[in-house]
Amino acid sequence: MMTTQKKTAIGRAHSKIILIGEHAVVYGKPAIALPFPSLEVVSSVKEISGDLFLTCRYFVGKLEEAPKDLKGIATCITETLKNLKQPAKGLQIKIDSSVPIGRGLGSSASSAIAVVKSLYQYFEQKLSKTKLLELVHISETYAHGNPSGIDMVAASSSHPLWFERDGETYPVKIKSPLHLVVADTGRIGETLEAVESIRKNSLLSPIKVRHSIDLLGDYTLRTKEALAEGNSLLVGSMMDAAHNELKKLGVSDTELDHLVQIAKERGALGAKLTGGGKGGCMIALASSLEHAKDLAGALLQNGAAQAWSYIIE
Repeated sequence: MMTTQKKTAIGRAHSKIILIGEHAVVYGKPAIALPFPSLEVVSSVKEISGDLFLTCRYFVGKLEEAPKDLKGIATCITETLKNLKQPAKGLQIKIDSSVPIGRGLGSSASSAIAVVKSLYQYFEQKLSKTKLLELVHISETYAHGNPSGIDMVAASSSHPLWFERDGETYPVKIKSPLHLVVADTGRIGETLEAVESIRKNSLLSPIKVRHSIDLLGDYTLRTKEALAEGNSLLVGSMMDAAHNELKKLGVSDTELDHLVQIAKERGALGAKLTGGGKGGCMIALASSLEHAKDLAGALLQNGAAQAWSYIIE
């Protein structure tokens, strides 16, 4: 007996890291974000009979019964289908992700990007970058309240990016390869708590907080210039200086500081938290691929739950 192959479609997205500028970007300062292709999300869509089903690490069932934590992605799916003028039924959407949740690596943004891409692929429709970001923004608003937009822009780009919340976003030139290590504390970062603590501190000590934010903006600008010149030593020193200001702003914690210290003791050119802080991940700049692998090993031996080394060129 002949069987007909049911239609399927795939959408992919990679993770992202913020090299420098997190938190200051909320206050109008620039940030530099990098693609992190070591971690990715794959969304597959296939035809089924009946309702619209979602399958992921945290939930398997009808989309309409998805828990509150998945409200963003669920709304993104229904809005995408509305844009495609398709009914919200007869499909199974499966999300496979290697991006750990709540670590400042763009998990929610990369999941939404992969899902939107897979649905447009399934219905054989062209997807513009503008429409992609518009639909992903729906999910990000549920995930982060008032997102800067840096996660979705960085997770949808294959190049390092200069990002300003209400300004221009454009590729950053890199003259020499960056050998990077990303290490995960194993704890979900308290991004909203970190953002709120800075806001409260800015009311109590406005001059101090403004000084740190201004310095972070300056370090980001100097980092962009250093990347264009291939000056990895200066990039590293700007990372160190940025971490110091983020500590002053109260968004680091003992585990992040410990991993940063380990990286520096093992010869990292620079090391800092990445993303929201108060948990999540840190990054370190190595002098070579071998050095990056050594750093990753040292971080794993000293408390990191996971560590990855990779190159940005």
